[in-house]
Amino acid sequence: MAAATELTVGQVATRSGVAVSALHFYEARGLIRSHRTSGNQRRYGRDVLRRVAIIKVAQEVGISLAEIGAALRSLPEGRTPTREDWNLLSTAWRDELDQKISQLKKLRDGLTDCIGCGCMSIDKCPLRNKGDRLSTRGPGARRLLIER
Repeated sequence: MAAATELTVGQVATRSGVAVSALHFYEARGLIRSHRTSGNQRRYGRDVLRRVAIIKVAQEVGISLAEIGAALRSLPEGRTPTREDWNLLSTAWRDELDQKISQLKKLRDGLTDCIGCGCMSIDKCPLRNKGDRLSTRGPGARRLLIER
C-alpha cells in the first residue's frame, strides 16, 4: 500500500470520530483491517473510513457487531464500499429493523397496560395472566413479544 493512501490509527480516529480504542476493538473483531509497518505501527487503507461509517450507522440502528461483521465480509477487501454495497447491506437489514420497530411500538403502547408478566399482583387487571396460562407460550412478557 502506498504511503499516500495509508492512514495512522490516530488519523482514522480523527476523520471518523471514533476513539482509537474502538478502532482497535473493531479490528480485533475483524470488522476492519490494518497492516503493520516495519516499525510495528498500524496503517489503514482509506477504505476503512467508509467501513467505520457503515459500522457506526448500523450500530446506531441496533444491528449487532456480528451481523455487521458478516455484512462487511461480503464486500471486497481493500475497496471503498460503494453506494451499491450500502444498498445491499441496508436492504438485508431492513426486515430485521422493521421487526424491531414493530416490537418497540408494541412495547411503547403497552407500557400502561398489562404486559402478561404473570405476577398476579394486580387483582383487578382484566388482562392478567390467570393461572399463568401464558407460560405454555414461553418465558417473559408474552403479550408484548412478537412471534417470529
